[in-house]
Amino acid sequence: MTVNPTDLRTDGRTEPSGLGSLSPEFSWRLGADAPGQVAWELQVSRSRLFGPEATVWASGEVAGTDPFGIRYAGDPLTSTTTYHWRVRTWAADAVAPSEWASSSFATGILREDEWRAAWVAGPARGRKDPATTLYLRGDADVTGRVVRATAHVSSLGWHRLLVNGQDMTGPALVPRWTPLDQEVEYISYDVTDALATGRNVLGLVVGDGRFRGSNGFENHSIIYGDRLAGLVQVVIECEDGAEQVIVTDETWTCGTGRILTSDPKTGERVDLRIAQEWAVAAAAPEGFRPVHLVTHSRALIAESVERVQQVDELAPVAITRTKKGAQIVDFGQNFAGVVRLRLRGPAGTVVTLTHSEIIKADGTIDVDYIHLLPVGRWYQRDEVVLDGHDVHWQPWFTIHGFRYVEIRGLPVDLALDDVRGVVISSALRHTGEFECSDARVNRLWQNVDWSLRSNFVDTSTDCPTRERAGWTGDIQVFSPTATTLVDAQWFLRRYLHNLAVEQHEDGTVPVVIPSGFSEFSGGPHGHLASATTAAGWGDASVLVPWTLYRYYGDTRILADQYASMTAWVDSCARRAAEATSRGRRKSGTRNPEIERFIVDTGFQFGEWLRPGENAISSSMDARRNGAVVATAYLEHSARTLSDIAGVLGRDDDRIRYRALADAVRHAWRAAFLRADGTIGADRQDDYVRALSFGLLDEGEQAPAARRLGRLIDAAGGHLGTGFLSTPLLLDVLVDAGCVDTAWRLLTATSSPSWLSQVERGATTVWETWEGYTKSGKAKMSHNHYALGSVARFLTERIAGISPAEPGYRVIAIRPLVGGGLTSARAAIDTPYGPAESRWVIAGDDVEYQVTIPPGTTALFSAEHDPMPVVLGPGAHTLRRPLPARHEGEAAGSRHA
Repeated sequence: MTVNPTDLRTDGRTEPSGLGSLSPEFSWRLGADAPGQVAWELQVSRSRLFGPEATVWASGEVAGTDPFGIRYAGDPLTSTTTYHWRVRTWAADAVAPSEWASSSFATGILREDEWRAAWVAGPARGRKDPATTLYLRGDADVTGRVVRATAHVSSLGWHRLLVNGQDMTGPALVPRWTPLDQEVEYISYDVTDALATGRNVLGLVVGDGRFRGSNGFENHSIIYGDRLAGLVQVVIECEDGAEQVIVTDETWTCGTGRILTSDPKTGERVDLRIAQEWAVAAAAPEGFRPVHLVTHSRALIAESVERVQQVDELAPVAITRTKKGAQIVDFGQNFAGVVRLRLRGPAGTVVTLTHSEIIKADGTIDVDYIHLLPVGRWYQRDEVVLDGHDVHWQPWFTIHGFRYVEIRGLPVDLALDDVRGVVISSALRHTGEFECSDARVNRLWQNVDWSLRSNFVDTSTDCPTRERAGWTGDIQVFSPTATTLVDAQWFLRRYLHNLAVEQHEDGTVPVVIPSGFSEFSGGPHGHLASATTAAGWGDASVLVPWTLYRYYGDTRILADQYASMTAWVDSCARRAAEATSRGRRKSGTRNPEIERFIVDTGFQFGEWLRPGENAISSSMDARRNGAVVATAYLEHSARTLSDIAGVLGRDDDRIRYRALADAVRHAWRAAFLRADGTIGADRQDDYVRALSFGLLDEGEQAPAARRLGRLIDAAGGHLGTGFLSTPLLLDVLVDAGCVDTAWRLLTATSSPSWLSQVERGATTVWETWEGYTKSGKAKMSHNHYALGSVARFLTERIAGISPAEPGYRVIAIRPLVGGGLTSARAAIDTPYGPAESRWVIAGDDVEYQVTIPPGTTALFSAEHDPMPVVLGPGAHTLRRPLPARHEGEAAGSRHA
């Protein structure tokens, strides 16, 4: 039996254009009923016919069971060229290969010396000149009939490309945020149908974007430069075989337009009375002047992940009026994006839109909670001056985090159909599903999914409102969960590439990526400049690549990031060996052989935001107790790095980092594990980390789990963990046999808990456990995925699907029945295809339904099974007796 390959992808995307890799990767899937693959053959050609003159790579028959990670190994690829590729596979029992399955990809500009376009900008800004949006225009004559045309476009700022007035970019926010001192992304557009023989007008509008706009925790702006710029290179293939290239140069003109100012955070200001004819007029309009050519040393890099664009649309659930006449639109869901709005009114009318996640008790919008102090800044606000026409409008160069929008100045009442919420995110394919018999738990999973959508925008951010910064600690803890929700492989690869670009020479890592620092604005400065030593944050350099290996079988990322990983671990080990804090020097118990493996200097965040803590109290605790966290992370990352070295065949490093991990483990135990079994500051996270990282010997694990249980009981049956340990908590409890405690924490409805947020109406995950002060005022972000890492527990433990071997080559199916649930189901689209696990209580039994993709095997074990059952590809139904009630389920006596 043979089944044709499907879902062919190049570098993780379906028929991508503007590919920048010299050695792209190919992948495919086999049908659910297909036998496992044992060999494959792949051909790449410049032609659909795959003739001998056009074929640039023919692999021949290659033995291999993995339908992914196949790297191109043919003749050098050519820029701006469409390639076709096809693949066929062999099954173990097949006498012939499958039919060929075909796909294609188009390259971008692959070599730096092929760029002919110049960077063009407006005049230099004076100190008092407004930061206006840049409008660029170029006239081009096309001398032949266009067969194919590709525009390669970049900008310093976010852009939209127009060809003869046609918007080629749409609501995408491009280029994405890169370390803009070193690299800037370019976008490739197919403009074949927009160009005509003869005269054409090219337009490029550039807003502030990440280049000049507001960014990060400290809300800095004008980070990378104060002068917006654009670059366009159009490669045209004509019917007669001639090639024509149109580029930005000194013949282009620049001016201003209806978008007056634009900022990612503060919003956009637009005057609709200003005409749009600049993009189609026979000549540049009055006020346009010749451009200025500018130079810089930034490298141009191609897109490597799906664009940030519209992924959904929301209708409002209600529109109300405040006492002062403002209209409040409620979309019923917190999200990241913008509003599309029908505007009607006299010319000159000013309409203001203010966005927020929170509504006050009196029905008015709350903007104070976004800031540490209520400073009343112009923030997440758009302003439009009407032109007297009935139009539908949405901003181009901003994005907001909100559920509610307050509209002032509009002289007519809005109907529900007049407004839409445009959801903007990186357009990543959803690969995970979860549902169970408890609607509250389902809502929790959905909240995590919405927080991912809202924060996987451009880079992985912490919140779509206040900061929009790519904190390394957040993605370190959340990346395993992300893989259970979306196809995050290439998105996280790109994040790690940016991390390596900005990693310091001493191996330390900025706590946000991109860092938001630039030579133009004075280099690293402010509160975060000295935070590059933070454990759990910088460890993203090691632990996120390991996540990609475990969940996607991605060995390339291990090789690509290896220098970054070793630099981080070596920097931590060096700091431990060379410096000891004054507090430990004064302790009187200093043992040099122990202290040289204790990390107790440099900035630390510690556990960060346990229940009841704020930024100040968390920081103070990290100063006192950061060493127990930092040293544990050095051990964990060193041991993980040893495993990575083993995967890559670097045996000397495998031995060296294993020895380092062993020495740090010994030091951690000597410094922080007391004779009575208590650890560190004797808080929940101390025991969670120790158990999860394997820092305790076998006889110490049960007492530590009992102590953890007693701490939970002492907290009224509530969790007490923050950012770093919350993702580990429930797994640790289940693995220690404290299953009922894990269920109680998951299903608790009083704060702090996950379901307390759900029951208070949350539609995304909050940054803090409480979300509100004791007086009822909102605090900090209400759309932040870190604490939502619990969604992995829902998929991997309750439904029971997890990778037993990298890439799900072997799948562990270990469902957890209990917690008052009567059923649960999860599905994961693994690199081999969809896997599914479903269970339902049927009388005194549990029925399990399991689907395993081709080319894999599964190890199924229900609770109390003595040995796992090996399952092959296909659908399986199994029955087991309903697990007995756990001891201590009602009273928590297990921890007495």
